[in-house]
Amino acid sequence: MDLDPNLTISDVLVLENLLDDVKTQRSEGQDREAVIRSRTSKDEETVKKLQALNDPHHSDFEPSVVFTWDLRDLRLYPWLDKWILQPYIALAKQIVRHETDVVMLSHILLYFTTSVPSAIVLYYRFSWIHGILHWLMQSYYTGTYTLLMHQHIHMGGVLKLKYRWFDMTFPYITDRLMGHTWNSYYYHHVKHHHVEGNGPDDLSSTIRYQRDDLFDFLCYFGRFLVGVWFELPRYFFRKGNLPCAFKAGTWEILSLASMYWAWNYLGWKPTLFCFVLPFMQLRLGLMVGNWGQHAFVDEVDPNSDFRSSITLIDVASNRFCYNDGYHTSHHLNPRRHWRDHPVAFLQQKDRYTSENALVFRDIDYIMITVRLLRKDYHHLAKCLVPLGDQIGMEQDEIAQMLRTKTRRFTEDEIERKFPRRTQSHH
Repeated sequence: MDLDPNLTISDVLVLENLLDDVKTQRSEGQDREAVIRSRTSKDEETVKKLQALNDPHHSDFEPSVVFTWDLRDLRLYPWLDKWILQPYIALAKQIVRHETDVVMLSHILLYFTTSVPSAIVLYYRFSWIHGILHWLMQSYYTGTYTLLMHQHIHMGGVLKLKYRWFDMTFPYITDRLMGHTWNSYYYHHVKHHHVEGNGPDDLSSTIRYQRDDLFDFLCYFGRFLVGVWFELPRYFFRKGNLPCAFKAGTWEILSLASMYWAWNYLGWKPTLFCFVLPFMQLRLGLMVGNWGQHAFVDEVDPNSDFRSSITLIDVASNRFCYNDGYHTSHHLNPRRHWRDHPVAFLQQKDRYTSENALVFRDIDYIMITVRLLRKDYHHLAKCLVPLGDQIGMEQDEIAQMLRTKTRRFTEDEIERKFPRRTQSHH
């Protein structure tokens, strides 16, 4: 199978490395020691290439400027490159916290020059065509924006400290336009989901659901949509974290109240397209995504991050959404910079292999959820990039293996396989 030409440079290097492992292991009559030496040398070489891409002091360093193209693939008129692009990159490097992250400033500027003025005009002079176009634009932006904020909440901002005032302020303007409620992503994702890790106390845990059943998914989504405003503060209260309980509840209620106020006093039509539809759409998207990220949970050791989350090598997740496909790597180290995930993955490849971790290609989390709800395990099996013992498995065996990892856990199994943990919630 050919590589997708739209993959990032890093994804190409990682996928070529994995596919070479598959080819080597399937070849017969090779000296085992020689194979191990060759593989180790190849891994080290690939890791060095990936590290060079992220190292501002290396000649191969390449910042992310826009997501559609890698910098080396941008074809501009020489004068545009010299007088527009390069000065912009130089300036942006002085503003963003990491020199790789020019794309973050690019997107913040994009949102403030399109989303914000468009919403203002909608409230000033509404038209149905503008409303629909605005919503479609926001729908296109939302995935990338959400993963920008994913970096923001884990790293405590994305800009240099001298711009902290703006770094901490802009989400209060843009979050609502993208469907987020104020600060809820931080409290739910950082202070709750990464503490519980898809375990029994995780409000977005998938373990109590049959992950290839549409009714179970609808129950999962419905619970989040209707109850998270109450359940998240209650979770913090039960854990003894009263400050987080108060803040999470207050911000969620203020966000919903402001939407109600805008609907009644500023006009229901612009509010529908600026806030209500993005809100409903994002909440569905978050649950579809989380379902796909944590659908395959190992029946033997469901506590392992290697066995309760997956890795994707695909365009949608990694080119446009800050390497979101490396979800296992993210759970192993939530504060790991997004550009470091491919490096970390290869550096821990042996551990991924020994843990029977799952790696897929050419499919994103949304389509994993869709394929699961259609019980299309054979398509998912075709997308699997086999590691270790998985390499010798037939497609039917892989499909059956995947099926066993989507089964609902009983309460008795949960009691036995998820020992109670004492966690800090501060």
